[in-house]
Amino acid sequence: MLAESIRTDVAIIGGGITGSLMAEHLSRLGHSVVVIDREQPGLGSTRASTAMLQWETDSSLSELTDLYGFERAANVYRRSRAAVAGLTELVAAHGISCAFQPRPTLYIAAGDVGEKELSEELALRHRAELPGALLSYTSLRRDFGFDREAAILSPGSAEADPLLLSWSLLRIAGGNGTRIIDADAVNFHDEGGRVLVETSSQHVIDAGHVVLATGYVMPHFVMPACHTISSSFAISTVRQQPDQLWPERALVWEASEPYLYMRTTADNRIVIGGEDEEIADPQVRDAMLADKVLRLREKLARIWPAASAEISHAWCGAFGETSDGLPLIGPVPGASNIYAAYGYGGNGITFSYLASRMIAAMISGEKQAWFEDFALDRTVKSQS
Repeated sequence: MLAESIRTDVAIIGGGITGSLMAEHLSRLGHSVVVIDREQPGLGSTRASTAMLQWETDSSLSELTDLYGFERAANVYRRSRAAVAGLTELVAAHGISCAFQPRPTLYIAAGDVGEKELSEELALRHRAELPGALLSYTSLRRDFGFDREAAILSPGSAEADPLLLSWSLLRIAGGNGTRIIDADAVNFHDEGGRVLVETSSQHVIDAGHVVLATGYVMPHFVMPACHTISSSFAISTVRQQPDQLWPERALVWEASEPYLYMRTTADNRIVIGGEDEEIADPQVRDAMLADKVLRLREKLARIWPAASAEISHAWCGAFGETSDGLPLIGPVPGASNIYAAYGYGGNGITFSYLASRMIAAMISGEKQAWFEDFALDRTVKSQS
C-alpha cells in the first residue's frame, strides 16, 4: 500500500504486460518510475491474452488500405513487424524465461475470403516489402494438413507466456529503481505542469507524466468513440502427442468475423479462442462460457480433426477493441501530460511494445507525424 505521498518522473497506472514494458523501457532510460496496480500485476487482461506476438493486425492490410490509403496502412504494418523484432531482441537481451518461441503465422481462408482475396492481400504486403507466401489448397494440405482453400504463410511472429514475460519485465524494472505499489488511482489533476494522482488512500503521487496502461478498464475521460469493450472465449486441450500437432506450430488465425485463433503450448496443448461477443457484463459473459466451449470444440474438430478435443481449461475475459483494429496510443485529449497505452487486438502485446517506445519518445519531447496513426483523437473510419 502507499504509505506516504511520493514524487516521481513517471507514474504508470497498470502493472500488466503494457505497464511492465513501459516500466522496463522508461526506467532503463533513466526516468524514476512508479507502477500502480489495484490488484496483483498481470492478473487483469494480461492473463487472458492470446499469447501471440504477431505483426499482422486484426485488420488486414487490404482493409486498412481501404480505410486510410496504402502508404499509411503499409507504415502501420511495417512498424508492427519491427515491434515484434524489438520484442524478440528484448527477451534475448535479458535472457527472459517466458516460453518464447519464434513462430510463423498461417492466415487461412474462411467465409468470403478465399484464394483470390488472400492473393490480393499478399500482393499488397509484397508492395509494402513485407514477407509472406501464398499456399494453395494443395500445398496447404500437403505441408500443414489444413483443409482450407488457401492461406498466407508469414515469418517473423512469435509466442510467449504473457504473465512470465510481464513479471520478468517488472523485476528488471525494479532493478532499475522502479517502485511497484498496491494502490487504486481514482483521479488525476493538473498541478502546475505536473499530474497529481489521487489514490484510494489519503496519499497522492506527484508525477511529471502519467501513462494509463489499464487494459480494457479506461478512465472516463479516455473513451474515444472508436473504442468498445467486448468479451472473448478460449479453451485449452489436454496434452497432445507431438505428431498430432501441425508443422512448425504456426500461429493460426482465420480470415473470419468473429476472430478465431489457434496455437500450441510448450507442453503440447492446443489453445483455440475467439467467439467474441460485444458484451462487457461479466455475469452475462460467464453465463455464456459453457456454450462457447462447445462451439470452440466444434471448430477445433473441423479445423484440426487429428486433435484430441478433451478440454483441460476454459476461460473468458473482457478486452478492448477499436473499429479500425488499431491501438490507442498517445496523449489523452484535454489532459496535460497524461498518455494512453492501449494495445488492443489479437496482437495487443506487439502494440504494447510499440506504445512503450512511442510514449517514451513523446515524454522526451519528440514528435513524429506517424504518431497520429494511433492517436486517441484520430478520425477513425468504420469498416463495412
